[in-house]
Amino acid sequence: MSEWLSVTESFSLWSLFFSAFLSSTLLPGSSEALLVLYINEGFDKTSLLMVATVGNTLGGVSSWLLGFWLIWKFPDSLPKKISSQAIDRLQHWGWPVLLLSWVPVIGDPLCIAAGWLKINFWLSLLAVIVGKFFRYYAIIFLLS
Repeated sequence: MSEWLSVTESFSLWSLFFSAFLSSTLLPGSSEALLVLYINEGFDKTSLLMVATVGNTLGGVSSWLLGFWLIWKFPDSLPKKISSQAIDRLQHWGWPVLLLSWVPVIGDPLCIAAGWLKINFWLSLLAVIVGKFFRYYAIIFLLS
C-alpha cells in the first residue's frame, strides 16, 4: 500500500509542478487550488513549496526567454501582449519589479517585458525566485 501512496504523491507533485509552470506563463493554470488541495491531503509542505516555486519560476523564465526571443526576432515591433505599463515600470525601477512576477495578470507581462528589455537574466531570475517563493510560502503559512 505504501508503494501506491508514493506513486500517488509523486504524480501529485508533478501535477503541481506543471500547474505552477503553466500559471506563470500566458496560459491558464490553477496551482494555488492544487496547492491547497494537497495541503489538505496532508502532503509535506516543504515539498509542496519547493515544487510549486520551481515550476512557477521556470514558467517565469520561459516568459523572460520569450521576450528576449521576440526582441531578437521582431526588433522594431512591441508585441501587444506586453503592456506598455510593464515596459514603463521595468525601465523606471529595473529588475526589482520582477519581485511582483507572481501577481496574477501583471506578472506574465513583466517577465516578457524583462526579456524584451534584456534586463540582466541572473538578477531577473533572482527576483522571480524570491517573489514566487514568498507567494507560495504565504499561502502555506496562511493555511497552517
